[in-house]
Amino acid sequence: MENTTEKRRQELEKYFDPKGPFSALRVSQMKRAWKQTNRRELNFWENTYLPMLFSGIALTGKHFFYNVAFHILHLFGIAKKTKGSVTYQYPEQQRPLASRLRTRHRLTKREDGSPRCVACMMCETVCPARCIEITAAEHPDPNIEKYPAEFILDLGRCVYCGFCVEVCPEDAIRMDTQKLKIAEYDRSSMIYDKKRLMDE
Repeated sequence: MENTTEKRRQELEKYFDPKGPFSALRVSQMKRAWKQTNRRELNFWENTYLPMLFSGIALTGKHFFYNVAFHILHLFGIAKKTKGSVTYQYPEQQRPLASRLRTRHRLTKREDGSPRCVACMMCETVCPARCIEITAAEHPDPNIEKYPAEFILDLGRCVYCGFCVEVCPEDAIRMDTQKLKIAEYDRSSMIYDKKRLMDE
């Protein structure tokens, strides 16, 4: 019994070593405990929340007048290098998107127009939202083992994690369409089949 207690004490000592890997964690825990026990009471003026209200209005006003001033100067050809904030007039004016942004899915095609997918089920297996369903079938070409008879992707459940793209050995599925609009009037319209994914 004594040997077990000594072992446990030695295990716990690493948490209290000032030069050990857990020292930063211990210090942060001590700071948090100190803040909780020594929290200052708000005075009457602070309890009205007016100081925070005025500071928020001041910050918003600062940004507003800064941007208005620079946009007016730009009209007269002054201070062109300093940019003010810009509002995109969506949907008429599309916002520029990064090339690596994960947008709507698409299935890539071979030269003959068939999908590159070989129905290995890796994307279906790795998908955390379980939004991909593949039905495999025998491919008529003897060099290709299988192909997806059905490839269904439910965008209503998709979390856009990109795991399906990373895991695909054939580079058959991509998220590079640069299309963000997925809103539909009913959930059934958000279910994409193989033809719809290949037309993207």
